[in-house]
Amino acid sequence: MILVTGATGSIGRPLVRRLRRDGVAVRALVRDEAKGRALDCEFVVGDFDDTASVAAALDGVDRLFLNGAGAQPADGEQPMVRQQTAIIDAARAAGVDRVVKVSVLHAHEGGRLAEGAHWQIEQHLKASGLGWSVLQPNGFMQNFVTGQGVFIADGNLVGAYGDAAVSYIDCEDIAACAAALLTGRLRDGETFLLTGPQALTHAQIAEKLSAALGRTVRYVNLPAHELAATLTSQGLPPQFADDVAVLLQGVASGILAPTTTAVQDLTGRAPRTFDDFLAANHQALAALLPSPAR
Repeated sequence: MILVTGATGSIGRPLVRRLRRDGVAVRALVRDEAKGRALDCEFVVGDFDDTASVAAALDGVDRLFLNGAGAQPADGEQPMVRQQTAIIDAARAAGVDRVVKVSVLHAHEGGRLAEGAHWQIEQHLKASGLGWSVLQPNGFMQNFVTGQGVFIADGNLVGAYGDAAVSYIDCEDIAACAAALLTGRLRDGETFLLTGPQALTHAQIAEKLSAALGRTVRYVNLPAHELAATLTSQGLPPQFADDVAVLLQGVASGILAPTTTAVQDLTGRAPRTFDDFLAANHQALAALLPSPAR
């Protein structure tokens, strides 16, 4: 039995769908009962902070997919660290054999926001005695639909990336890699850097969005302090907005441009292109962006 956490998210949903299609026994841990029913698989309602629900979800499980959105930090605390280390400990106590964890590209000690939080969780997992594999994906193409990490104002892309390119990855490919590790040959103790097949600048992405949607989308590059002010005006806490702006500015160095062969190596096929993503998500993108002014 495989337990999927973060099962209603951009990675969890396609992972559950893929496992069910392949006839694999899968259970989901969900916070919303209606969304759990929509997955059409066995599920437990709860969350990482509800120890009873975690114990129920882990009962009879031998493989765990560990994923979950990181909440905004409060007073410097990263709730994700507390939550995911606790479920790792619970998994060990429940007799789970192996864990496949979703981390983030360039997770490192002392990193801002998710980069530092995921590094701490990775260290805890590696010291747990459990079999483990870590997926470190680049930015999600789905962020252009959800708005997480890519901020859209008046139908335009806003960031501090400069002319740097990013090798965004489709979450469908992350799910496919996770499925391969959860159901296939044991690959314990390995970290996989996941990227899409090409690196694009945000100006190039705006051009592709314009062509796909039949309306003009521009990329507006801002200095980090202006981006932070924009994010704060949209309701983000000032320190969180500052950290996000600094992280995005760091991307301008080109650190997220390289591509890897990990998706091909794990799944046997090339990762999806941004054009593939646009074709599959055209309706969601069109609904997200405001109609052009007449």
